[in-house]
Amino acid sequence: MAGMEVQPTSGDHDIVRIYDELTDGHTQHLRVGELVYAAAERFPGLVPTRAAVDAERTLLQKDKAGLEIAQGDFVARVLAERTTGLHLLHAMSLPTAAALARREEFERAGSVDLGPVRVDRDGALGRVTIQNLAVLNAEDDASVAALETAVDLVLLDDRIDVGVLRGGIATHPKYAGRRILGSGINLTSLYHGQISLIEFMIERELGALTKMYRGHRVVSEEDGMLEPGGEKPWIAALETFAIGGACQWLLVMDHVVAEKGSYFNLPANKEGIIPGCGALRLPRLVGGRLARQAILFDRAFPVDEPEGRLVVDEVVDAEAVGPVIERAAEMLTKVGMTALRSNRRMLRLVDEPLDRFRLYMAMYAREQARCLYSPGLIANLERNWDAAHRRHPTAGASPTA
Repeated sequence: MAGMEVQPTSGDHDIVRIYDELTDGHTQHLRVGELVYAAAERFPGLVPTRAAVDAERTLLQKDKAGLEIAQGDFVARVLAERTTGLHLLHAMSLPTAAALARREEFERAGSVDLGPVRVDRDGALGRVTIQNLAVLNAEDDASVAALETAVDLVLLDDRIDVGVLRGGIATHPKYAGRRILGSGINLTSLYHGQISLIEFMIERELGALTKMYRGHRVVSEEDGMLEPGGEKPWIAALETFAIGGACQWLLVMDHVVAEKGSYFNLPANKEGIIPGCGALRLPRLVGGRLARQAILFDRAFPVDEPEGRLVVDEVVDAEAVGPVIERAAEMLTKVGMTALRSNRRMLRLVDEPLDRFRLYMAMYAREQARCLYSPGLIANLERNWDAAHRRHPTAGASPTA
């Protein structure tokens, strides 16, 4: 992508040679976390060790030394090189060990409770329910891992044709009895140094979100190669609100059904971080000017207004959300799964070729690492979220929740 090259730094290591050694000539598929910590052991001083990063997690974010910046730079260089970058994207698109360990249970019982996330087979639907209810479905390292496991289980089950993403019924007194899709990153966890660059910021984008958008075992469409399967369409229910990361889920969906009166937004302006792939995907749905208003000026999008309908497909009464999801799933699959997958691939080829995504993520890894350690992030959290006075881990989700 023009303007998105990641330049090597002075004293840069030979990233192709390093990656080749770490993956035994590209025969091993290491996830991002596995890769950076293998690099720390094999090439001392290149990136911090797991022990060093874990030790920093005992500190508030503002008191950390910024060891993860080196991790971000390393991942950026891996992704910037096409051969290593595509291999890493492929590795991240494979089913996780956690999903493979629960696969038999899910196929037998049709349901797995993963803590912050639950997954159920309902006929041909794979229902993924976000149930991190104490924090209004806010995201943290554990919920990101659970979501990816749930997505994997849906994709692995041959009896499921369509994935459905929906928030559980809230227990918070303010929203009791209502469903909430999500309130974004858990800002209290972020302030307390419990949100990781690798397992949250990077593996979230390359894991669960990529798998919903592209499926398993991705290869480059730009090389004229067909992806070898493992993808399914996804439908999301936007109820009450979808803030930050939950809004980002909407941007990879094939269909979004929204409850009247709900809204979505990307409050990066109040957080001081990059909103995942929001800057890559939101502009093609709402246009560049509205995307800037959302990311830089905290614009919210009520689903009842025309601008909200640029992301949302149907707006219905609360009690109609479930039936409309089922009808949409039937519409998606009536043409047959072969044609459905083929059309999804062709749409992606136009909207977001894999190399374009790879280069975005290369720059994202580098820039997000610096955002995590900027004075502005802490100032934003203290100003907009009163984070210094919120007790961890019992509180909070998002500044606007």
